[in-house]
Amino acid sequence: MAFPEIVAPPAWRTVDLISDLHLQPSEPATVAAWQGYLETTPADAIFILGDLFEVWVGDDAAALPGFEAQCAEVLRAASARRPVFFMHGNRDFLVGAKFAARCGMTLVADPTVLVLHGERWLLSHGDALCLEDTDYLRFRAQVRTPEWQQALLARPLEERRTLARSVRAQSEDRKRSPDMVWADVDADAARDWLRQAGAGTLVHGHTHRPAAHDLGDGMRRIVLSDWDAAAHPPRAQLLCLSSAGAQRVDLR
Repeated sequence: MAFPEIVAPPAWRTVDLISDLHLQPSEPATVAAWQGYLETTPADAIFILGDLFEVWVGDDAAALPGFEAQCAEVLRAASARRPVFFMHGNRDFLVGAKFAARCGMTLVADPTVLVLHGERWLLSHGDALCLEDTDYLRFRAQVRTPEWQQALLARPLEERRTLARSVRAQSEDRKRSPDMVWADVDADAARDWLRQAGAGTLVHGHTHRPAAHDLGDGMRRIVLSDWDAAAHPPRAQLLCLSSAGAQRVDLR
């Protein structure tokens, strides 16, 4: 399988990778940390690897005054300063071309290879590699089809918002269940992707388990942190790629 590639121009010295901010109106500290980061980062490009939003019910939500429109303005200002790339996550897979265009962002496929300073980095949200989470993968296959998405987006906006609240509540109940099993990225699947991509490092989010894993044969997997600026201690971390490699940067 040939994965899409983005070849960084020579002018790019540093690239920031972030994921799993789960932005929502009820978490203003995280929203403020995100906005402050976008206004001050010296990076030459930013890649958002999914779950920027806790939920996304359609691009038409950003056409109305409110949280989504405010986020669009923040992203538009950030994109005016440097390229911003967006990869869908499991929470915001309905972000579409209209919203991306409004924000000046570029949508990228999952996975995508980034070629930077002569090194190939394989970027993914990570959910497609959690092979033990079979219930979720069945759900993912259903909701990523154009037919399912078109049918949902044809519903009134408020109906979609109500449905999203119900789905989130069910998800939180599932997380609290004593039978809940937290699936992780499958190491064999990760190695297979890396071989197909001709890359040495897979960078992903989704699992909220920031770490670096040696996959053998010169391959590794770097997991991004989620963000929660109101946590104790707060979490707001990025991964900076440069000619020196990958470095985690804490923003709080």
